[in-house]
Amino acid sequence: MITQNISDTVSDSIINTIGNTPLVQLNKIFKHNKFNLFGKLEAANPAGSIKDRTSLFILQQALANGRIKKGDTVIESSSGNMAVGLAQACLYYGLKLIVVVDPKLNLHTEKILNTYGARIEKVTEPKEDGGFLAARLERVRYLLISIPNSFWSNQYGNQDNPLTHHKTMTEIMDSLEGKLDYLFVATSTCGTLMGCADYIKENNLDTKIIAVDAVGSVLFGGPPLKRLIPGHGAGVPSQFLDTDKIYDHVYVDDVDCARGCWSLLENESILCGGSSGGMISAVKKYSKKIEADSNCALFLGDRGERYLDTIYNQDWLLKELPESRNAFTPLGGWKVA
Repeated sequence: MITQNISDTVSDSIINTIGNTPLVQLNKIFKHNKFNLFGKLEAANPAGSIKDRTSLFILQQALANGRIKKGDTVIESSSGNMAVGLAQACLYYGLKLIVVVDPKLNLHTEKILNTYGARIEKVTEPKEDGGFLAARLERVRYLLISIPNSFWSNQYGNQDNPLTHHKTMTEIMDSLEGKLDYLFVATSTCGTLMGCADYIKENNLDTKIIAVDAVGSVLFGGPPLKRLIPGHGAGVPSQFLDTDKIYDHVYVDDVDCARGCWSLLENESILCGGSSGGMISAVKKYSKKIEADSNCALFLGDRGERYLDTIYNQDWLLKELPESRNAFTPLGGWKVA
């Protein structure tokens, strides 16, 4: 391989383009508020989400420690983004991948996984205690027993998940020259949330971390309820969550996520997924508690293209979320935040 005279700005592989994502100031969406808001554009990762970071770091650590080798099978439960991140990294490293999904997996993501060569295992019935997530995890454990040379990347309990985001936090703090007053983070496995929280504690930062949870998620003690938009919240308790390290939490529902997505698109021309919309709505709900001149950041976790048939489809919204009807303007768009 010829490497002479190659610029330092040229990556030598697709996986080396993961991370160092842009931090974008969101100037329009809350222009009447007196705080600064920045979005970490994780949709800019090559497979399209913040889970590119998690997938890559977990696999690199497992390869380095001899827990997996080329030709082995990686197994994971995922609602979408972790699956795609793993599919890209597994293909690069010569690993097989089985992804356990549920009916919430959207068709676009399923097509991406098939194109990467991942094997899809779909559970169709939720467990009475723990819902679809519990059903997926049960299938993962069965596959691990039945498939030789298999490895569970285990985004739910592998400590390399939160460790991934010490680098993510370093990037944010470097971009803001160390001044970050509030950080809004969506819940799911709570790997991102606790990785950021651990970094804040270890570095004695004054940053207040605000968890953004889904209505219907059990993570902060709420009752389990049906949720349509994947990617945030959970039906079973997190193995990572330490509420003592979290300053506060905010709940958002499916309509909040959709409204936030459309508001982000109309105001900032940024097309992102459901959890990003939830973050925008969470900031709006929390805005009266934020001091003037504060620097606030949030994660724009994934691309909106995977939600074109759902969140960005007004027919779907009116059918599945009829309570969203009053959020439309005469022009057919969503009312801005």
